[in-house]
Amino acid sequence: MRKQVILARIDLKLSPGKLAAQVAHASLEAALKSSKKELSEWLGEGGKKVVLGVNDEHELKEFMRKADAEGLKNALIRDAGHTELKPGTLTCLGIGPDKEEKIDKVTGKLKIL
Repeated sequence: MRKQVILARIDLKLSPGKLAAQVAHASLEAALKSSKKELSEWLGEGGKKVVLGVNDEHELKEFMRKADAEGLKNALIRDAGHTELKPGTLTCLGIGPDKEEKIDKVTGKLKIL
């Protein structure tokens, strides 16, 4: 099975709508970086997505480095600054889609948001 994981910063205390928008940006951007084959297989399996929390920007960047080291496609999201945040604030990291085991090796200890 394949899945996609979106990591969101809990220290920002985003409103539910803002969080949903940032997670959607991360999901789409990471998916668009994936191969057509991987994307097609993931969608054929139901397009599983899991949203997990990270403590802060430092932790978000650390998970990006870990994902890169494992060869996982990922997308780091910076807010445009039109509503709740300053422009350029890092909010989320989309990882995958890819095989669950591969993603869990990087994010398996994080808690669901």
